[in-house]
Amino acid sequence: QVQVVESGGGLVQSGGSLRLSCTASGSIFNIHAMGWYRQAPGKQRELVAGITGGGGTNYADSVKGRFTISRDNANNTVYLQMNSLKPEDTAVYYCNADLHTYYSGRYYRNDYWGQGTQVTVSS
Repeated sequence: QVQVVESGGGLVQSGGSLRLSCTASGSIFNIHAMGWYRQAPGKQRELVAGITGGGGTNYADSVKGRFTISRDNANNTVYLQMNSLKPEDTAVYYCNADLHTYYSGRYYRNDYWGQGTQVTVSS
């Protein structure tokens, strides 16, 4: 079993900052990539930022220069530092982990999602 747990959401004023954390735990063999997605009311879930095991990163155009994703491989944890927040950043933020598990002599690769954390930016 694998668990993905996010924390760090909340209410912040426009221009403020928040830091999200996400930890994957359980029967993990290795993690290929982790990322943050968000879903605003009435909109589709979208990729915010992703990071590979080697440290390669990618960002949505809307957050480039404001958000920074980082990763602690030893603790299977990924962070999202969000600065200069805008009201349009308001959404539920979800953590995703693309990983291998090992069970009964076989490897399995799957995506795992956290339960989401609410980020609200007031104007």
